[in-house]
Amino acid sequence: MKENIINSIKRSAIWLVLLLLVIFFTIANHRFLSINNLFLVARQVSMYGIASIGMTFVILIAGIDLSIGTIITIVNVVCAYLMVNLGFGMVEAVFVSVLMATAIGALNGFLVSTVGIPAIIATFATQTVFSGAAYLISGGIPIFGFDPRFKVIGQGYVGPVPVPVLIMAACFVVGGFILNKTYFGRYFYAVGGNEEAAELSGIRVGRIKYLIYSLSGFFAGLAGIVMLSRTNSAQPTAGLGYEFDVITCVVLGGVSIMGGLGKISGVIAGVLIIGILTNGMVLLNVSSYTQMIIKGLVLIFAVGFDTIQKKNAVA
Repeated sequence: MKENIINSIKRSAIWLVLLLLVIFFTIANHRFLSINNLFLVARQVSMYGIASIGMTFVILIAGIDLSIGTIITIVNVVCAYLMVNLGFGMVEAVFVSVLMATAIGALNGFLVSTVGIPAIIATFATQTVFSGAAYLISGGIPIFGFDPRFKVIGQGYVGPVPVPVLIMAACFVVGGFILNKTYFGRYFYAVGGNEEAAELSGIRVGRIKYLIYSLSGFFAGLAGIVMLSRTNSAQPTAGLGYEFDVITCVVLGGVSIMGGLGKISGVIAGVLIIGILTNGMVLLNVSSYTQMIIKGLVLIFAVGFDTIQKKNAVA
């Protein structure tokens, strides 16, 4: 009985933290709980939320994807370049850009699975390569002048709800379906729990890694499209540092960095916590440098807590 209560508290702890943050910032600034600000928070975290789904899959197999921020950037630049400089239609440009993001993810899968390069090195290498490519394509300057209809993706509304929030919600539903209702979703947990045992049981681990890194690229690509539409300008530094925030959201949401443990519902809470924390600090006029320190401490806490939990489970 006591053990069940403790486990229940652990499962709901992330939502309790979210509630406490909401209460604190509501007391600290009366504007925080306004409808406009809450929708602003939801719209701001939409890119993190979309990209976090792919990162969740990667971390579930005890991997890492440092290229997410660069994929967001290269999608921004390529999509804008196709529309402005090459005369592509909006739909065609989005399709080609997201396909390219998925291909970059597949490249990561190839480097990790087939070549055998550690994920942290492989994805850092592709991060560096495509960051340079973004500068070459854009010439180091912003690209703008899109079809006005393109703004709907990042700035539009369906009733009172921002379109990016609806896209994020749909992506979370898809991510949850993949993990909970598909056989390869169960394979993600199996590979993360014990890769050798998974392979001995007949799971094609190499193919699973290809799939996971491709999905990571795909969701990062979608996040890049939403960002481009929202800012209405492609910057060669658009996704700089995004991988850090996305990893923080996922780990804070209870996905174990050691693999094999985590749920999409927890990641949703992690995304909301980071969004509320960032928005609340802005409302309280906390400097950007202090915000970096606090986010770093949050990541240390989340990873440290996960590590301690794992050690206790083994003991």
